[in-house]
Amino acid sequence: MNPVVVIPSYWDRSARPGALGERGVYDYTTPIDKPLPELEVCLSSLERVSGVLRVVVLVVAPAGCEEAARARVNAICRAHADLNPLVVGSQEAAHVERAVGRVAHHVTGETVALRGYGAIRNMGLAVAAVLGHDVVVFLDDDEVATEGDFLTKAVWGLGSLTRQNLQVLVKSGFFVDELGSPYAEPSGEWSEKYWSKAADFNRVMERAQTSSSRITRSNHLCGGCCALHAAVFSKVPFDPYITRGEDLDYVLDLRANGMDVWFDNEWYVQANPPEEMAGAPSVFMQDVHRWLYEYRKLDAMNARRDLRTITPESLMPYPAPWLFPGVRRRVFRTALRRFITGPDRIAYLRILTRGRYDADRFARSASSRYLSFAMVWPTIVSALWGDRVISSAILRTGQVAPSAPVVPAAAPPEGADPLADTGAFPVQTPTQGGGR
Repeated sequence: MNPVVVIPSYWDRSARPGALGERGVYDYTTPIDKPLPELEVCLSSLERVSGVLRVVVLVVAPAGCEEAARARVNAICRAHADLNPLVVGSQEAAHVERAVGRVAHHVTGETVALRGYGAIRNMGLAVAAVLGHDVVVFLDDDEVATEGDFLTKAVWGLGSLTRQNLQVLVKSGFFVDELGSPYAEPSGEWSEKYWSKAADFNRVMERAQTSSSRITRSNHLCGGCCALHAAVFSKVPFDPYITRGEDLDYVLDLRANGMDVWFDNEWYVQANPPEEMAGAPSVFMQDVHRWLYEYRKLDAMNARRDLRTITPESLMPYPAPWLFPGVRRRVFRTALRRFITGPDRIAYLRILTRGRYDADRFARSASSRYLSFAMVWPTIVSALWGDRVISSAILRTGQVAPSAPVVPAAAPPEGADPLADTGAFPVQTPTQGGGR
């Protein structure tokens, strides 16, 4: 196999949360001037992993600070030249986007781009196809690989058949916290009674962790620790229209196409989420959009005769309760309880009086958009696969050269003025394209 590690990295001038319901808001962004960015720690951990052939870093940043973010990412990647890092920012992404536009000119929205969780994932898959990698391993930049055989475990079992003669083409690992626990912390707050998913998630995790088989069929996909074989990612894209939760959504997309996600209970990463996170109302509004969209989208997929029907029973205990009509009551009750208890009462009042209705209108209108995009995705990947023109363009500007070694200056002759002009000119080490 020829795996590539793909790491989306989110940057901004500061750690300010985005506006309520604003598109392109992420759970966290790294401030450009942060002394020790998460990406640096992540790449340092990969230095200890054997078998890393290439690491692709997707630079996600607002237009106003993209240049500064790119320069910071380039500097970080130069210090990890052994990982063969490739930085993909707007310049590199533009080559891919133009190629996608030629094939899917009738598809609306940013489907393969550096904005929006699903579109960013698709950009990672597209770059992998251009470079001819047959396995994509997604990793988030706030995670660290704690074992040297991380990549070996990532590809273990991919392409093999289970005892039921089912092929394993998508694998999910899992997160552990700093104490090594894979379980979520349940919330006992009154306001979160209808919104906390921790208990259901923990039941799913416990079942997988205690299984006698290392590989089990899964209703869950950990987007920051998953491996996708080309036989899958060349056929099924991530949903670019969902606000967040694109990894769990991918489980539904695959299942509708007759494929499954498999859970590997020996493959994991340690998650170190930063303190700078998006505000609760903004994340909640994104989740409102997400779950109402999922509910409407699942209806649209189940109405298609060419897709496999997905039943609530097949998604128990999680995420079934969130994908059917009862989710609208969950949204209302949670927004109301958060409005009552505070803080951010004005934001939750806006969600109660307008936001949830706007989200449902969007869900109804956009529920079949993904299906139109998914139909053309195999053609997109086929057109991109091994494209020498695009790959040369991406490599020319995206590869970063290692930093020049620091050579100690020679001591001045005895008695010489240490501040005198030596007559020497500073020597600059040439860098490839994207080095700044």
